[in-house]
Amino acid sequence: MAVGRAGKTAAGVAGAIALGLGLAQVLLPRIAANRISSRLARYGSVQSVSVEAWPAVELLWGRADSVKAMMTSLKVSPAQTAGLLREGRGANELEVTASMAHEGPLRLAEVRLHKRGDALRAEAWISKADVAAALPEGFDVQLLRSVDGKVEVRASGGLFGVGASVGAVAAASAGRLIARPEGLLLERLQITLFADPHIYVEGVGASETVGPGGQPGYRLTMSARAR
Repeated sequence: MAVGRAGKTAAGVAGAIALGLGLAQVLLPRIAANRISSRLARYGSVQSVSVEAWPAVELLWGRADSVKAMMTSLKVSPAQTAGLLREGRGANELEVTASMAHEGPLRLAEVRLHKRGDALRAEAWISKADVAAALPEGFDVQLLRSVDGKVEVRASGGLFGVGASVGAVAAASAGRLIARPEGLLLERLQITLFADPHIYVEGVGASETVGPGGQPGYRLTMSARAR
């Protein structure tokens, strides 16, 4: 009899544990998705957030298999973008998309940020009109080509302190994204476009494309690693 009661007790405990794990698998991802949605709402309009984790109890330690967020609008500074990536470091796969976004002075469309493990990739589209609007008055930048993780442009209007038109390259340097002019007398000049101790930039790219509404513009990409 005692053995029978012990067996029933063990079965009851096992059943309760299984029920608890089942409820956790259903509820914890939803709770995590709601928390992430609330955080992202500080920066724009959130359309949807989904979280996957197996087992779901991983979420209690800040880990997840994947987090996907879709936003209709997003407004962040480069520092806030890096901060969002740090918050998502517990997800093996992270994807954030936004129909429209403002990052600093840039107005972007079709934004996608993807992280798998430590590998990061960001891409966005920007119109030629918005590129001109983000530059100081009298400045101009024309895309020449994009190869081997570098973007070559023709810059004019006093960029780098030079009044004439000069060739310039945007590229990764020691984990930072920098722009520097071409030419023997100008090689030491450079501008840091993006730098964060937790993100190691590996390369950038750009190509001319037609975007929303048939506007001419550029598809921009950046590859990096979280550290």
